[in-house]
Amino acid sequence: MDNTSVGQALVRNRRGAEGPWRTAWRKLKADRAAIMAFGVLVLITAACLAAPLYARHVARTDPFATNLNGEIVINGETRQVLEPSTEGLGLGFTPLGPTWDFGPYMLGADNQGRDVAARLLYGGRNSLLIAGAAALICLGLATMLGVVSGFFGGLVDTLLSRILDVLWAFPIFLLAISLSIVLITQSITIGPIEIRSGSLWLPIFIIGIVYVPYVARPIRGHVLSLMQAEFVTAAIGIGASPWRILLYDILPNVITRVIVFVPLILALNMMTESSLSFLSIGVQPPDASWGTIIQDGQGLLYSRPIVALAPGLAIVISVLALNILGDGVRDALDPKSSIRVA
Repeated sequence: MDNTSVGQALVRNRRGAEGPWRTAWRKLKADRAAIMAFGVLVLITAACLAAPLYARHVARTDPFATNLNGEIVINGETRQVLEPSTEGLGLGFTPLGPTWDFGPYMLGADNQGRDVAARLLYGGRNSLLIAGAAALICLGLATMLGVVSGFFGGLVDTLLSRILDVLWAFPIFLLAISLSIVLITQSITIGPIEIRSGSLWLPIFIIGIVYVPYVARPIRGHVLSLMQAEFVTAAIGIGASPWRILLYDILPNVITRVIVFVPLILALNMMTESSLSFLSIGVQPPDASWGTIIQDGQGLLYSRPIVALAPGLAIVISVLALNILGDGVRDALDPKSSIRVA
């Protein structure tokens, strides 16, 4: 074989070689469980984003307005949204049960006569928004702190590590509850930015802060191991500047680790937000989330359990899908993954 043929063969091999991102995507596509979990998350997100359309054109009701004297026609029969109770002494009212029809009160009503299905979709929008925005804050701060601490070392590493240790010492929910109780009734002013009490930005800020140490410490450890890698040592040996090493050698290898954390942090944020909202120190009325809807249904567990079960199932399905997707993303980005694609 002459030199021209060898050169052409090398060019074909180089063109046909897969990059690391394409290889990871190929592995992820081969994981059926992860793809199904991603599809479930897309459906849940799309349904929640369509909440205004559902409330306006299907439920034809305002999910945030009380409807104590409302009526609905079911199979030609007019029924009250809040029906007189037939249990015990017959005192009080029982909300309308699920009609299981794609229309008004498909999942029944709550104790204020509001459509549960419409509130479920609106609550999902806020739960997903808070979990996503808090994840961006958490991962952004954690990546910055972890990279700076591991790369520069010395006094910077010692100082940042001690700050993370202090946050790490607090139990997650205790820290989140304490911050929520202190901040939920007052505004926060950071320079020109003012976050008013009752704003969705308060739970976003609180949840985004409490999980920073749990992400920053692994990233710091990963950066420390990268600093001992041969390609970084070689870059230092040829006289590469620290910023060049940071931008071209450290950060590209850290990004994959951060991506693996995304589904996990989203799941943790969703559960934390639901817990805080259930305790009335998260999302504040008139806004709703899956946690506040569970709180609304707490007193209806025996008569209308669907009010609390519907958002609870939504949380379980979303968190389970995020964990399955996270496992798939981790296996796809790990070069030692057990997944093998023919």
